Amino acid sequence: MRDSMSGHRARLAALAVALMMASGAAAAWELTKKGTVISYDRRSLMVDGRREIFFSGSIHYPRSPPDMWPDLIAKAKEGGLNVIESYVFWNIHEPEKGVLNFEGRYDMVKFFKMIQDNDMYAIVRIGPFIQAEWNHGGLPYWLREIPDIVFRTNNEPFKSHMEKFVNLIVKKLKDANLFASQGGPIILAQIENEYQHLEAAFKEEGTKYINWAAKMAEATSTGVPWIMCKQTKAPGEVIPTCNGRNCGDTWPGPTNKTKPLLWTENWTAQYRVFGDPPSQRSAEDIAFAVARFFSVGGTMTNYYMYHGGTNFGRTAAAFVMPKYYDEAPLDEFGLYKEPKWGHLRDLHQALKLCKKALLWGTMSTQPLGKQLEARVFEVKDQNVCVAFLSNHNTKDDVTLTFRGQPYFVPRHSISILADCKTVVFSTQHVNSQHNQRTFHFTDQTVQNNVWQMFDEEKIPKYKQAKIRTRKPEELYNLTKDKTDYVWYTSSFKLESDDMPFRRDIRPVLEVNSHGHASVAFVNNAFVGCGHGTKMNKAFMLQKPMDLKKGVNHIAVLASTLGMMDSGAYLEHREAGIDRVQITGLNAGTLDLTNNGWGHIVSLVGEQKEIYTEKGMGTVAWKPAVNDKPLTWYKRNFDMPSGDDPVVLDLSPMGKGMMFVNGEGIGRYWISYKHALGRPSQQLYHVPRSFLREKNNVLVLFEEEGGHPEAIMILTVKRDNICTFMSEKNPAHIKNWQRQDSQITAKGGGGGDLKPQATLSCPPKKVIQQVVFASFGNPQGICGNYTLGNCHTPRAHEVAEKACLGQRTCTLPVSADAYGGDLKCPGTTATLAVQAKCSKRAPGAPGAPAAAAQ
Repeated sequence: MRDSMSGHRARLAALAVALMMASGAAAAWELTKKGTVISYDRRSLMVDGRREIFFSGSIHYPRSPPDMWPDLIAKAKEGGLNVIESYVFWNIHEPEKGVLNFEGRYDMVKFFKMIQDNDMYAIVRIGPFIQAEWNHGGLPYWLREIPDIVFRTNNEPFKSHMEKFVNLIVKKLKDANLFASQGGPIILAQIENEYQHLEAAFKEEGTKYINWAAKMAEATSTGVPWIMCKQTKAPGEVIPTCNGRNCGDTWPGPTNKTKPLLWTENWTAQYRVFGDPPSQRSAEDIAFAVARFFSVGGTMTNYYMYHGGTNFGRTAAAFVMPKYYDEAPLDEFGLYKEPKWGHLRDLHQALKLCKKALLWGTMSTQPLGKQLEARVFEVKDQNVCVAFLSNHNTKDDVTLTFRGQPYFVPRHSISILADCKTVVFSTQHVNSQHNQRTFHFTDQTVQNNVWQMFDEEKIPKYKQAKIRTRKPEELYNLTKDKTDYVWYTSSFKLESDDMPFRRDIRPVLEVNSHGHASVAFVNNAFVGCGHGTKMNKAFMLQKPMDLKKGVNHIAVLASTLGMMDSGAYLEHREAGIDRVQITGLNAGTLDLTNNGWGHIVSLVGEQKEIYTEKGMGTVAWKPAVNDKPLTWYKRNFDMPSGDDPVVLDLSPMGKGMMFVNGEGIGRYWISYKHALGRPSQQLYHVPRSFLREKNNVLVLFEEEGGHPEAIMILTVKRDNICTFMSEKNPAHIKNWQRQDSQITAKGGGGGDLKPQATLSCPPKKVIQQVVFASFGNPQGICGNYTLGNCHTPRAHEVAEKACLGQRTCTLPVSADAYGGDLKCPGTTATLAVQAKCSKRAPGAPGAPAAAAQ
C-alpha cells in the first residue's frame, strides 16, 4: 500500500521533506495538505522521500471502450505493474477550436481515477504533440488554419495555443485531485514528445522552443516532476527519458547526473501499417532489455504498449492499421498474450526481491570474458546484494564463474542472482505458460445474412462540382480532416484523329498523387485503383481505358488513410492529386493538369450519415450485388452469446470503412497484400459495448468491390494453454518468495528444487481437456506439438489427473513422475502439455487447484 493512501499523509510528508533535504535530492515540490511528495535523485524517483522502482505499462484510454478499462488495469496490476501511462489526445478533446469533448472513450479523468482505485500510480503524457501513430500526431486540424503558424518551434501562434491546451488539461486533472501532490495517482507528467531530432532541424528556434516548453510546464505547478522523452539535455528540472528497444545499451542517461534513468517507451512489439507482414518481439528479448536497463542503474521502465487496443474510426495515422500493438502483453482484445505477459510478471517479481540492493547498493562491474560481465549492487554492511550475469553473445551459451561458483548463462541472456548466489530469474528461461488465440464461427454469420446496398449515386462530372479551379486542389485543405474522400473531376474533348488508329491499342490514364489511394472512372466506367505506401506515399495510378470521340469525363476518388504523425513542418504536409495525363493518343501525351478541375468533398453516404440509424432512412436501399465499387452495404445481426470478444472477418472485401450501430470500427484494406501474400489485417474487433442484444446494424463503404455475404462474425478466445519445460534446467532457477524481508526458497531447505510447470485458465474457466501431453523430447509450439521418440505415454494420464476440472494445476517436470527414460537417445527431459479451458458447467462443484504427485 502506498503511503499516499494511508491516513498519516501529513506526518509522513513532513518527514519526507526532511529526508530529501538531508539526502540532497535534486528536486522537491511543495506539498498540499493531503498530498504526496514526488522527488528524485540520480538513483530513482522518490515517493515521500523513499526511493522506489516502477514497472509501468501504456494503456491509452481512447483505444479501448470504458467497459474494458477495469479489466485491463486489473490485469496490468496482476502482471506486476505499479504504474499505468497514457497520452492525452488533443484532437479528440478539442476537435473544433473551443469545442471540448471528454465523454465516453475520451473521459481521461474517469480513466485515471480507475487507476487510483486499483492502488496504482499513473503517468500522464500531455504532449500535446504525441505522435503515437495517431492521426496528425494528436494535433487538431484547425491548428493548420491559424495564420502564420509553424508547429513545434519558437512560433508565437503555436506556443499560444499549446500553452492554452496544456493549462486546460492540467486544470482538469487538478480539479479532480489527480496529481500525487493532491493525493492522486499521477507521479509524472510529460511535455513535448521525442523532440531532439526536431531541435536539430529548427536549430536555434528549436532550442528556444524546448526551453520555453519546459518553463511553461513547470509554471503549471502540478506538484510532480515533468519529463521529456528522447531529449538528452532536458532543460531545468525536467527529466530526460529514453524511448527504444534497448535503452540499457543505447542510452547513456541524462547529462545532468542528478536525474534518474527512466525508460518511457520499451517497445513490446512493432506497430504495423497496411502492407506490413506479421512481426513480434519475443518475451525473452524484452526481459533481457529490462534486466539490462536495471543492471546499469535504471529504476523505471514503461512498456509501450502493454495493451495497444484499437484505432477506432479515423483516428489512426497515415497507413496505420486499426489493431494497435496486438503483440503486447495484453492483445488487442485485452486477452493475456502468453508467455509475454507471464514472463514479464516473473521478471517484475524477481526485481522487486532485489529492490533494496538496486536502490541503495553500491554499483560495480566485473568483466567475465568476451561480451560477458557481472553487474553488482551491494550494501555490504547489511549483507544485501544482487548480481546480473550478462551474456551478450548472440550465438554461444556459456558457463562462467562468479565469486567461485559456476553459472550457466544462455546466449543473449541475463541471470539475476537475488542474493549474489542463487539465480531467481533468467531472461532466456521461460517458466510462464504459453497460449494460443483461436477464432470461432458464430451462428450470427448465417442468421439473417441478408445484405442491402446503396450506390454512391452517379459518378460526378465537372459541372456538378461547386469548387472549381484550374489545377487539382490539395486534399487536406479540402477535407479539413472531416473525411478521407475527395472527388476530382474534369472533362476533355477528342477528335477522330486523336484516337489511336489500331483497335488493340488503348490509351492509358496516369494520375500522380501525393497519396494515399485513388479509384478512377472514365465515362462512368471503373478503370482501376492505386495506392502509395507508408514509406513512399506518392504514387502513380496507371491504367488503360476506353475513350470516345467527343467529350470524355474523368472522375478520380482520392482518399487518405490518416494524416502524418511526425516530422518537421507537419502543417505543410500534402495529399491528393497533383498531375494527370493521358498517353497513347495519336497526338501524343495529353496533359490535363491545367485543364480545369472540379472538387466534391466527401461521399453522399457520409453527408447523409447513412451509417447511423437516423441517416440510413434517408436513402433507398436495394438488394446487394457483389463486386461493385463505391458501394455502401448493410445488414443486421444479433450479438453472439457469451462474453468472448467479437470479431469481423472481412477477408472477402477490398478496401473501405466500417461502422456498427453508428460507431466507426476503423479502416479496412484487404486487397493490399504484404510480401507473404496475405492482408496485414483481416480480423476487426467490435467491442461488445458497441452492441445490443438484438438487431445490430453493420454498415460498410466498399471502394473497390467485394463479397459482403461471405463476411464472418467470430468470437475470439485464448483457451488453449500450454507449457514446455525441461528438467535439465541449467540455470537452476528456484521458486523464491519474500518472507520477513529475507529471501528464502519455498519449502525452506534452500537446496536444488525440481522445476514445476503451472497451467492456469482465465477467470471463471477450468481445464476441460488435456489435448496433448508428453515427457521426453516433444517438438513444436503451442497448438502444434508432436511426439518424439522418447515419449512416455503416462504423461497424459498424470496431466489429466492433476488438471481436469481445475482452474490452475501444477505439474512436476521430472522423469520420475512420468516414467521417463533419461538414457533415451535424444531426450531433452522436456514436458509439453496443451490443455483446453472452458466455462464450468452450471451447477458443477468448485475445485481447488491441484498438483500432480
